[in-house]
Amino acid sequence: MKSLLKMLIMASAFAAPLGFAAESYPARPVRFLVPMPPGGALDVVARVLGAKLTEMLGQQIVVDNRSGAQGAIATALGARAVPDGYTILLGYAGSLAVNPHLYDNPGYDAQKSFAAVSRVIEVPYVLFVNPSVPVKTMKDLELLAKRDSGKVTLASSGSMSQLAAELFKITTKTKMVLVPYNGGGPATIALLAGEVNAIFTLAPAVLPFVRSGKIRAVTVLSDKRSEVLPDVPTAIEAGYPEFSNVYQWHGVVVPASTPRDTIVKLNAAIVRALNSPEVLERIRAVGLTVAPSTPEEFEKYIRADFERWGRIVKMSGAKPN
Repeated sequence: MKSLLKMLIMASAFAAPLGFAAESYPARPVRFLVPMPPGGALDVVARVLGAKLTEMLGQQIVVDNRSGAQGAIATALGARAVPDGYTILLGYAGSLAVNPHLYDNPGYDAQKSFAAVSRVIEVPYVLFVNPSVPVKTMKDLELLAKRDSGKVTLASSGSMSQLAAELFKITTKTKMVLVPYNGGGPATIALLAGEVNAIFTLAPAVLPFVRSGKIRAVTVLSDKRSEVLPDVPTAIEAGYPEFSNVYQWHGVVVPASTPRDTIVKLNAAIVRALNSPEVLERIRAVGLTVAPSTPEEFEKYIRADFERWGRIVKMSGAKPN
């Protein structure tokens, strides 16, 4: 009996530390998969957020850039990771809402492979034109495309840029030539050179050229004006409500089956980090807008965008560029 009692006491002594250890997430460094190369604005977001989370959680958040294949490389790695909270992914509209409709086998199931944690940023697409093109409003572009049917050219710098252009063509019932480029840099150069007439893209990379008058900003595809382009009308103001929520968004997701308490803890830390003055300042400095959310809000947001862009792909017959 004494022997049994001694064993029970010893077992209870070990049980408490083991239970505590199970609840002490994170107990080791966390890998943060980022589907963009180092140096760009979105990489800056990941590194600023990672540094703040490191400070708050007491464990190193290790940014792991895995660019390529329209985000599929990093996204597929995230889908295959162990669902324990030690691999998180910066998912985005292209990889989770658009590409699954454009590619037969992207290497992951966008609807089943991930659990949402929090949205991080939300940035509207903007219609830009070369100043030599007689377009100052979205209506001007529609009228020009109808007058010169099949002659107006739109650059495409990725899947979201492509589908924004397809949405414009469907909505306005116009024929335009979509010219694909390998990324925003080459597409911007083509617009500057007058090789194409217009592009739907994000403001940060184009902003210096807008300020110098080399590119004209026409319409922000949102229901509210951009902080970095306050004088540019929204799609609502321009009379095109269908374009009031064409966003590039990025947010943290984890492999499906990650424990709920881990997701809750990550969400709380991310929301606090994004609302901290130093993080807000750094992210706004690169022309982006912080937009944290609950896991449930982000999950609904992803699903709604997935369904929306699926309809546009089907209606337009769009193929990967």
